[in-house]
Amino acid sequence: MDEAIHDAARRIIEAGESAPREARDPVNLPAIRGWLEAMGDTNPVYERDGLAPPAMVQVWTMPGLRPAALDPADPLRVMSAVLDDAGFTSIVATNCEQTYERYLRDGERLTVRGRLTGVSGPKRTALGEGWFVTTESIWSAGDEPVASMRFRVLKFRPGTAAPPADPGTLRPVISPDTAFFWAGTAAGELRVQRCGECGALRHPPGPACPRCGATKPEYAVASGAGRIHSYVVHRHPPLPGRRLPVVVALVDLEEGVRIVGELRGADPDQVRIGAPVRVKFVRLDDEVTLPAWRLDAPAGTPLPPWELAVTPTVVISTALATRDFQDVHHDRDAAVRRGGRDIFLNILTTAGLVQRYVTDWAGPDVTLRGMAIRLGAPCHAYDTLTFTGQAREARDGERVVTVSGRTAVGEHVAATVRVAS
Repeated sequence: MDEAIHDAARRIIEAGESAPREARDPVNLPAIRGWLEAMGDTNPVYERDGLAPPAMVQVWTMPGLRPAALDPADPLRVMSAVLDDAGFTSIVATNCEQTYERYLRDGERLTVRGRLTGVSGPKRTALGEGWFVTTESIWSAGDEPVASMRFRVLKFRPGTAAPPADPGTLRPVISPDTAFFWAGTAAGELRVQRCGECGALRHPPGPACPRCGATKPEYAVASGAGRIHSYVVHRHPPLPGRRLPVVVALVDLEEGVRIVGELRGADPDQVRIGAPVRVKFVRLDDEVTLPAWRLDAPAGTPLPPWELAVTPTVVISTALATRDFQDVHHDRDAAVRRGGRDIFLNILTTAGLVQRYVTDWAGPDVTLRGMAIRLGAPCHAYDTLTFTGQAREARDGERVVTVSGRTAVGEHVAATVRVAS
């Protein structure tokens, strides 16, 4: 079966870019108003100037509730049909990267051309065994390209989710040689063993100095700043108490020793050797605090936090406004059958909420140039979704705003938004 899926993927990839597919309806104000109402977006510029919010671009060419027979010009639907036949009948979006050449205007009718760029699997995920499918799309108004997108979904087999991992978290062994180190992390200090005879620093700790052999251990408190020497991305097998993937980094401290730890809050695709990092301390319980790392990005302007109560009405109304009729966004029983605990936000809604958060802060006349989104933990009905952000300094006429949206169980979305300054 796996070989048949790979063969089908190769045929679709080799076919290249599809013929243009025309949107069912032109860009229109009623659909824009419905989208704005569902997102709670009060930006007046769209109706005032007859413009569509840029995050709506995919909405205009969505297939709708009862799509016509399989369209060979839609590579995602064609590949999805192959996986459906193989039993991978559930779908969830994972990544979306959009670039906007300009905003769409009321009355324009779009066409979209797409191509399949990758299919990988089978992979064991928290939802079940599945395949990741990646496509690229270009939207045009007449002969003018107006937007592009790289899109990834997971097609998975319902009922094949791995059993819940032991909720216990892996814990370090604390010995007489390492007790000072763990006492330091509990106090918010990164302590590095120092020889009381020759002054050499060393890590991991030990009873004798490897330089002079003395057994007079002391310690120095490190600044906590360093650079990534190397790293790995752990994707499998599952880790107790952790959501995968996990980035583990070996860091060169300013003091000249290397310490390994988890790199938190970073997209694995954006991690680079040599990137500056700073220590953060993760408290497990009253006895153990772990050292971890965070990327030490240049200072920027923080955005005020925004909390959104994600009611069932929010989930359903935004799914309808984005013309996404997947049952997991409005039918609780179907969502539970497919491995969820309730209905949950779709990726088009998450993109719209990220856009709203940034434009509410930046002002109504700001222009969005692009947006990259990576989804993590699902955002279910009755969750509270809290957005925070950081705006970097303008370069080449653009500012980059990084956005994180979190629920009680973890990060739902990590996004990068490019804004014309």
